[in-house]
Amino acid sequence: MKMEYVAMTLLLSTFLLHQSVANGVTTYNVVNLGAKPDGKTDSTKAFLSAWASACASESPATIYVPPGTYLIGKAYFQGDHCSNTGKGITFRIDGTLVAPSDYGDVGNAGSWIKFEKVSEVSIYGGVLDGRGSALWACKASSSDNCPIGATTLAFYNSNNVVINGVTSVNSQKFHIAIDGCQNVKLQGTKVSASGKSPNTDGIHIQMSSGVTVLNSRIATGDDCISIGPGSSNLWIENVACGPGHGISIGSLGWELQEPGVQNVTVKTVTFTSTSNGVRIKTWGRPSKAFVDGVVFQHLVMLNVQNPILIDQNYCPHNNNCPTQNSGVKIKDVTYQDIHGTSATKVAVKLSCSKKNPCSGIKLDDVNLSYAGHSPAEASCVNAEGTSSGLIVPTSCL
Repeated sequence: MKMEYVAMTLLLSTFLLHQSVANGVTTYNVVNLGAKPDGKTDSTKAFLSAWASACASESPATIYVPPGTYLIGKAYFQGDHCSNTGKGITFRIDGTLVAPSDYGDVGNAGSWIKFEKVSEVSIYGGVLDGRGSALWACKASSSDNCPIGATTLAFYNSNNVVINGVTSVNSQKFHIAIDGCQNVKLQGTKVSASGKSPNTDGIHIQMSSGVTVLNSRIATGDDCISIGPGSSNLWIENVACGPGHGISIGSLGWELQEPGVQNVTVKTVTFTSTSNGVRIKTWGRPSKAFVDGVVFQHLVMLNVQNPILIDQNYCPHNNNCPTQNSGVKIKDVTYQDIHGTSATKVAVKLSCSKKNPCSGIKLDDVNLSYAGHSPAEASCVNAEGTSSGLIVPTSCL
């Protein structure tokens, strides 16, 4: 009997070593599950073990990552069989997660850290280091042997997600991707990569609805935020962008049968030395996609090459655009209270489709000066709309 008691005590002690319970929330510490905060030992299994336990929990669960540096390989967190669904799983990260130093280890995996079919998942804090600089160098060398690169943090087909205070540095490809999701809130996100890093979009959103991006700073080599097909009800506010390619809707219209983009608000954003400010970009090819109901409001442009841009003639190298006409219909786009400086003479360029001219374009209180010695200009092609308030350069609508 005594031996059985000792055995049970040891078993309980081992159980409590791996988890703790407070206020009805079960916490799983990845170090107690075998993770090593030395930046050298592969800790992937410990993170996946913590996820498996949290998924099986009947109560809210927290996965805790203490201070330190943790080497993580490809990590795939699947949620469709979680008993915890609806209860909530929270990652609290006080450390740094680093990808393998050999970019080939995850470079063709699509995503480095991937969540799929999860619900009520939150991530608070932490630094995610994709170690992408070696892959960028490979791509710059024009080698044919470079992998496409992995997105650092991706959520697919998920609902009710919170990403708060997460920092992503040196991603191989996209920093954060939201694809096929509903009700996602990103707040206090920091993104950092070289202005010359290829395809390193800060936050990419597609096929998703109800996505909010607040109070974030993004410096990268591609779009600060890119919005792909099938996106609706997006709210982007209080963002600092630069370096980078600005905030882009598109590219849209590659497919003939492609869902559109609607109900997007971008407000209180400062663009610094970016190649674009706010851009809508569509392929010059047939498509049933559309852009409808977009508001760009309270924006500051500081030495931005193309502060306001609609480009419906996108066709790199003039390949795969048989008609050179975009089928994407753009309507009801408002540009309001946009001030600052353009690094090029044409500060407002609305180059719309000959087949489907832009309609319902509104310019309201736009004041952009050219950083050179002559006034800025506006250019409109196949664009219809109205202007009100102070408009500099003179409206071309």
